[in-house]
Amino acid sequence: MSSSFLDIVQRLRRICTICEDTLLSLMVISMVGLGALQIIQRNFFGTGFIWTDELLRLMVLWIAMAGAVAASRDDRHIVIDLVSRFVKERYALSIRAILDLFTISVCALLAWHTARFVYGEWEYQATLLDGLPAWPFELVIPLAFAIISYRYTLFFFVHARQAIDMWRTA
Repeated sequence: MSSSFLDIVQRLRRICTICEDTLLSLMVISMVGLGALQIIQRNFFGTGFIWTDELLRLMVLWIAMAGAVAASRDDRHIVIDLVSRFVKERYALSIRAILDLFTISVCALLAWHTARFVYGEWEYQATLLDGLPAWPFELVIPLAFAIISYRYTLFFFVHARQAIDMWRTA
């Protein structure tokens, strides 16, 4: 591949990283601000916005999904893998590729079924936040799982290639 193409890919990756990190930071700051505002309003004025609690629950969902996508960016998801510590490197790389396939399968399945859920919310005109349609707020779920599945597909190819190269040299 040409170096200019790789430069463009690297630049796009950096832009996506900055956007993901900025989105996460803004959501956390907004949650803290809204939570503090709600506490102040309830304790000092005896009132509060009706929609704040529901919005904070939605923001927790969005932060969880955005955090999962950000963790998948650098292959930093939680891994419970005792076997690879006790086997040779070539076996560990093969196991890693198999785990990537498992992650792809689970995330793709979750993306599909959560997309069906969001479609059902659209179809039945479910609402949130005092009458707003629910489905746009819930789209983050299938999108996040689709992005994670995509990223682990890329990781699978890298890990599989490394495993194949390791087996060839052994």
